[in-house]
Amino acid sequence: MIYEIRTYDLKPRSQPEVEKRFGEAYEKRQRLSAPAAFWHTDIGPLDQLVHVWPYQDLAQRDRVQVEAEKAKVWPPDIGEFVVRMRSDIMIPFPCSPELKPGKMGPCFEMCTYTYVSGHLPTIMRVWEAALPGRLKLGPLCGIWYSELGGNLYNFIHIWGYPTLDERNGILDQARASGIWPPSSKAGDGGAYTLLAQENKIMAPASFSPLQ
Repeated sequence: MIYEIRTYDLKPRSQPEVEKRFGEAYEKRQRLSAPAAFWHTDIGPLDQLVHVWPYQDLAQRDRVQVEAEKAKVWPPDIGEFVVRMRSDIMIPFPCSPELKPGKMGPCFEMCTYTYVSGHLPTIMRVWEAALPGRLKLGPLCGIWYSELGGNLYNFIHIWGYPTLDERNGILDQARASGIWPPSSKAGDGGAYTLLAQENKIMAPASFSPLQ
């Protein structure tokens, strides 16, 4: 399983119209393959759309994109609003759940961490060991590392919350108890180094399978 994350940076105040056009094209596009989630940013980098597409492999992704373009069902006509677009292919951590339709929000946090080359195996071990404690406080949407795209040596983790206040309370509780975030210092899983961290708060489109 792979996940393609498509991120659109839009011109200011164009997000509602762009999301509307995606929604109009959505029904025909999902007949070829359904998205996992479709979000717009609320806090962090504004005027962004983020949508996630699951595929069995790159061959399926390529085949579906060719079919969508041939049938002229996707992408919608939004070129006048787009400043830039990025596509990243992500691979799930072994401990990551599958991203499925359902209700986990409507407040979603996507955290993107950049690590030192060669440290990913250690990160996987440490995070897998710490994850059961964190899951007692709230559900994980997914944790994936970058394989192709403009942001290598990155991994992301996405969490759903009922409200932003609930998110803040859970993080305060996790830090106070010492169960999260996973330690980067040497321990049973080893040590690793993070070079950068960023996050954004997102809300789902009305047609997103994940709400």
